[in-house]
Amino acid sequence: MNNEQLNLMHSGKGFIAALDQSGGSTPKALSQYGVQENQYTNEEEMYTLVHEMRTRIIKSPAFDNQYILGAILFENTMDRKIDDQWTADYLWEKKHIIPFLKVDKGLAELANGVQLMKPISNLNELLDRAVERKIFGTKMRSVIKEANLKGIQDVVKQQFEVGLQIFEKGLIPIIEPEVDIYSADKEKSEQILKDEIKKQLDALDKDVKVMLKLSIPTVNDFYHDLMSDPHVVRVVALSGGYSREDANQKLSENHGLIASFSRALSEGLSAGQTDDEFNAQLDNSIKEIYEASVN
Repeated sequence: MNNEQLNLMHSGKGFIAALDQSGGSTPKALSQYGVQENQYTNEEEMYTLVHEMRTRIIKSPAFDNQYILGAILFENTMDRKIDDQWTADYLWEKKHIIPFLKVDKGLAELANGVQLMKPISNLNELLDRAVERKIFGTKMRSVIKEANLKGIQDVVKQQFEVGLQIFEKGLIPIIEPEVDIYSADKEKSEQILKDEIKKQLDALDKDVKVMLKLSIPTVNDFYHDLMSDPHVVRVVALSGGYSREDANQKLSENHGLIASFSRALSEGLSAGQTDDEFNAQLDNSIKEIYEASVN
């Protein structure tokens, strides 16, 4: 584990850029960027185009460590290069931005009001490769749609079990049990979720470190007490489908919570923009998210 990166992630100012769209979400991400499905004929061409999009973001002068602490990558992005360097090396050595890796394989079918992670059959091999590629941490997403105690317990238990496996490889896991922002009982789900997270944190050995990535809570500062837990490196927020404007407003009302935005970060970017237009749009987005994150 890189202690410089650990200290930076724990106390640095800024936010995490989520550049980890994968599988089924890649065509949508490309479409929003202005690249339609008829512009590629197979998966390899699709991933090449999305890597070009991510490379454009990462290499932009707006993508700067004054505002950005870390970036979450998709496995395919980790295994590609930017200017003859592995993407994670480029992020840290050229930009001084901490690289993370998305490791989950998507969501299982809805059961007990939640969607658990699908089994990660190649997790050990993937983690070994992540260590080799100098990745700092990982992230993995589950979704909570109802305030179902059994379902939420299952989500949190699975997240921490996989998280411990990740930590044992020398990586910092981002635990991400997302609460659906459109849930009719979102606030109740968040209360159950926090209670279950606290139970899992209390059961950890004293040296274990994790990060938490959570939906922006219904009640402002609801997760503030989790930030002081000795096991927790940082608590970050996902945008969850909110527009950038709404996500930033809600984030700014939660002290100590920083962004880990995906759609809200790339909103407004287009393949058809000139570099000046692209960089100006990205610069504006990054500065707005940063301001909401340093409250």
